[in-house]
Amino acid sequence: MTQGKFKKILISSLLLGLFAIANAYAAGSIYTESEFLDKFSGKTKKVIAERLGEPAKKELSVKPTNASNMVGGKDLDEGQSKKVKVEMWYYKNIVKYDPKHTYKETEITFVNDRVLNIAFFNNK
Repeated sequence: MTQGKFKKILISSLLLGLFAIANAYAAGSIYTESEFLDKFSGKTKKVIAERLGEPAKKELSVKPTNASNMVGGKDLDEGQSKKVKVEMWYYKNIVKYDPKHTYKETEITFVNDRVLNIAFFNNK
């Protein structure tokens, strides 16, 4: 790759990143860590969707086949245990860790449609 091509790719990447951050700021959806935790901990999926919009990505937790036999050695009857639905939503560049930088990704984990865990990542 030539140096000129590298510079163009680098500048394009930086501009796209700045554009994404500028859009988030314009929408008023950049939070500090403590603001985000205070506003969204324990909330329902409906509240999160209303305030933050649709996430960039959603994932459902899936229990592997035969997991009850592998964990703890107890073979639980599936009909006796209460079903738990775990879902993760991912938002990009909405939480800042200093005045000039945001986390690349914020993960919100819902258990039975309520926020149970919030995590911030730069390395995913």
